[in-house]
Amino acid sequence: MSYERFAYIYDYLMQDVNYDGWLEFVERQSETYSVKGKDILDIACGTGELSLRLAGAGYAVTGVDLSEDMLVIAQQKALDRNRVLTLFQQDMSKLDLQREYDLITIFCDSLNYLEKEEDVMETFSHVYTHLKQDGLFLFDVHSLYKISQIFMNQTFTLTDDSVSYIWDCFPGEAPNSVEHELTFFVHDEDTDLYEKVEELHKQRTYPVLQLTEWLDHAGFEVLNISADFSGHTPDDNSERIFFTCKKK
Repeated sequence: MSYERFAYIYDYLMQDVNYDGWLEFVERQSETYSVKGKDILDIACGTGELSLRLAGAGYAVTGVDLSEDMLVIAQQKALDRNRVLTLFQQDMSKLDLQREYDLITIFCDSLNYLEKEEDVMETFSHVYTHLKQDGLFLFDVHSLYKISQIFMNQTFTLTDDSVSYIWDCFPGEAPNSVEHELTFFVHDEDTDLYEKVEELHKQRTYPVLQLTEWLDHAGFEVLNISADFSGHTPDDNSERIFFTCKKK
């Protein structure tokens, strides 16, 4: 998967995403489970939209992302908004920052981009190593329902003056996986022409029970599982599953 060119139109496409909902989730869980510190590691931070909100709420934010281009944009935003972000380019399944945090997050279904079971388990293990004893690990994933009933074999389109796209979803090779074939047409104001950008994104999800078993094996206690920013227990039609975990 490559975000090299996609990074520069990412924010335009994500402008309606519920970043404030993730911030509220972090603050609610932190208060509920009495996390004392505000040192937070935002894994798969992308262009920094959530990281900057966390910084604005008083957190000391370290961001990690696989894409250098995403991190360049995040750093520029931090400078523009007079915020401090500490940023590293790393693979979450090989995380190595040599320190611990009060809170660690992996949001916006970023964990679903790990295509192998081993990579998910390795990520949980590295997160455990980087989390303080009384800290929280917070993440979300696509539900099985969303992969199989909302994405699978569907086509989504957008027509806009600045960016248009065709988004086709196909079954992936692994169980409960989907491949997103995206074709963007991005307007260049200098030439008044549209540039075609093509991307292939692969996502895979797992049953809640399987994730819970891997978390247990990594040394975590799952404190809460909820759905869709609501705080309610997931049901058969839930689309985004949230996990709140701590070290045993």
